[in-house]
Amino acid sequence: MQPDSWTTAWQQHLMSEKTSAPHRAPELVRTHAERMAHEAEERLQKRQLLLDEQCATANSPDVRIRAWEKAHALCLPSDPGHPVLRSVATSTRLTVAQVQEEQSVRRARRAAKAAIAGQPS
Repeated sequence: MQPDSWTTAWQQHLMSEKTSAPHRAPELVRTHAERMAHEAEERLQKRQLLLDEQCATANSPDVRIRAWEKAHALCLPSDPGHPVLRSVATSTRLTVAQVQEEQSVRRARRAAKAAIAGQPS
């Protein structure tokens, strides 16, 4: 039985096809422990960047407080006398008064949104 031209062309294509570039062995042969260590290092670097952002004096108080919230997975309390405000101020290199000012700004923003939402269309 004679192969048809399509089969012959396919065989020639397969024989002439170049294999892809070989992967570097260290990337392919990483142990689970090595992968875990690498991922832990990446998490540590991201955390350090976040901590740097929360105390960078070039950032506004709003940005620094949001970085604190993200780093601690917490929201800034709305109570101006909340004891955690001193910790927030220290971590963000702000004064307690600056943190309370951000609370005030957020409170006004929420009130404005609520007023808009409550208006009839």
